[in-house]
Amino acid sequence: MKLTAAEEVLMHHLWESGKAFMKDILDAYDDPKPATTTVATLLKRLIDKGAISYKEYGNSREYYPLVARDAYSRTQVSGLIRNFFNNSSAQFASFFASETDLSADELETLKTIVEQEIQKRKA
Repeated sequence: MKLTAAEEVLMHHLWESGKAFMKDILDAYDDPKPATTTVATLLKRLIDKGAISYKEYGNSREYYPLVARDAYSRTQVSGLIRNFFNNSSAQFASFFASETDLSADELETLKTIVEQEIQKRKA
């Protein structure tokens, strides 16, 4: 599933809240807030893409995500690795470690995570 940047922002609001009415979604945006019609269009597109659904309460709709944040993130990162790093996780990891502003502590944390994953896969 491919979402636009605006759709991703709205999804982040829904992932944070779990479920929300239109007013709640609008309130979650920083100023200047988008127009209600803009958010309504984004909601319709997300429904059409199967990313969200809603429950009706009279004239109101309570929206909720159908796609988990982790599942969406995993798909996006996999696409990034496939499209920009020749489908090589090692190339991605090398780029990430050398080209980002990670502190020594953050690199140590990553090293520990990698070492734990190596041990799991050897078992």
